Amino acid sequence: MDQNKLDAIQAQAFRGLIAHLQERTDAQNIDIMNLAGFCRNCLSKWVLAASDEHGEEINYDQALEMVYGMPYADWKQKYQQRASDEQIETFAKTKPLHAKISGHR
Repeated sequence: MDQNKLDAIQAQAFRGLIAHLQERTDAQNIDIMNLAGFCRNCLSKWVLAASDEHGEEINYDQALEMVYGMPYADWKQKYQQRASDEQIETFAKTKPLHAKISGHR
């Protein structure tokens, strides 16, 4: 398979993941992070890092909106719930397994 076709397949799969996460507003980032080691914010940071690699000017707020489907502040207000003590404790315990991405400029 040539690289262009592989890139197109991977891009389509990524868009499917983003669409699914936009529908599943009940899935809290902390729960996804605790289980899988990444969340919507990590995906946004990966978008930001990829934009840098391709010489595109995308800021973090734009990357967040690409992933959330709306401004991050709006999503937080509509859907984000307060994390429980148990969720915060699990987050701290699983931190070594969290995605290794930083994308903040």
